[in-house]
Amino acid sequence: MTWVLASTSPRRKELLAQAGFSFAQFRFHVVAPDIDETPKANELAQEYVCRLAIEKAQAGLALSAQFDQPKVLGSDTIVVLNGVILGKPVDVDDAKRMLALLSSNTHEVMTAVAITDGQHTVHRLCKTQVSFCQLSAADIDAYVATGEPMDKAGAYGIQALGGCFVESITGSYSAVVGLPLVETRELLACMMQQT
Repeated sequence: MTWVLASTSPRRKELLAQAGFSFAQFRFHVVAPDIDETPKANELAQEYVCRLAIEKAQAGLALSAQFDQPKVLGSDTIVVLNGVILGKPVDVDDAKRMLALLSSNTHEVMTAVAITDGQHTVHRLCKTQVSFCQLSAADIDAYVATGEPMDKAGAYGIQALGGCFVESITGSYSAVVGLPLVETRELLACMMQQT
């Protein structure tokens, strides 16, 4: 059996290593799946993020033929404000727009995790409430100028400079970073029983 992470995110790699620390000789390989992340018509945010996590795991499995009995983990994280998904910004203006929307508001971060071996697929959804402080135009300009928001859902990273704007969270911090540790450990244990 071989564990595979279907993501090249350094944050997810660190978190998966953490989640598996107590499993004997836990190691994993990394593959880079490429899927269409376009939401479907009338698809709810939680359905969307779960579908993407499962599709990433399945795409990762297709890239893992060289591994012995691969079990592939896929994950996706989205930011949702008032029912609207805030994805990765398309440009600087889009990043500024998103940050202005998040300012003085509470939004929801949804992270889904899925593991598949081709016969069994398990997944979990983790929801976390995140409240931002009030951001001035200067705060937003300075943050966007760092480049950090440009590859992150909702245009911020809680584990880096963007954490300066987070007043409070209710739920899983690691899920906001990109992989909920408790839920991931549970899925790893579940898939080990399928061996």
